[in-house]
Amino acid sequence: MNIEQARFNMIEQQIRTWDVLDQSVLSLLAVVKREDFVPAAYRARAFMDLSVPLIDGGSRGRCMLEPKVEARLLQELAVHKHEKVLEIGAGSGYMAALLAHKAQRVLTLEIDPDLAKLASENLKRAAVVNADVRHADGSNGAQAEGPFDVIIASGSVASVPQVLLDQLKVGGRLAAIVGMEPIMRAVVVTRIDERAFRTVEIFDTVAPRLQGFDEPAKFKF
Repeated sequence: MNIEQARFNMIEQQIRTWDVLDQSVLSLLAVVKREDFVPAAYRARAFMDLSVPLIDGGSRGRCMLEPKVEARLLQELAVHKHEKVLEIGAGSGYMAALLAHKAQRVLTLEIDPDLAKLASENLKRAAVVNADVRHADGSNGAQAEGPFDVIIASGSVASVPQVLLDQLKVGGRLAAIVGMEPIMRAVVVTRIDERAFRTVEIFDTVAPRLQGFDEPAKFKF
């Protein structure tokens, strides 16, 4: 496989056509080597329009999201160099690497110890020095480290927990994929002031559920 041709095709045929037109994002995708964050067994999927399993076949949030989904979320969050970012669900560390190139500092939380180790090793190998991986349940965020300019959930949740919204600075943005299968929507929530938030729905998609987040109670007769 011609790696650089595959990367070019991913950017031009998948990502740009999904309304990712921010040149800084497109250029970043050409620089951060996605294939270096993909398990060897799935290396052939690195540039495909597919999620990539990391552990247990990609169930329970253990996967890399599709490249176009990651790119679109990165574009919508519009991260700046002075900003502090919290990621829930480090996975292989790829999204943290992208965020680290745009932010001042990234803290990424991963509930699975094997994935936390993988993400840390991948980021170190990629010479990313401003992203820290922490083995932790991210459902309550990282209150002691906040508030944050940007929070991203790299997987789906039934609803956005208020505890994460409360860790946003005024003007801060949170991105998450919200809902229940078969219908989920990527949203960006912006904190307007101490009490008010604005939610914008960006696109429809489906993603594995992040571990540790509450599910809505099921109706019983």
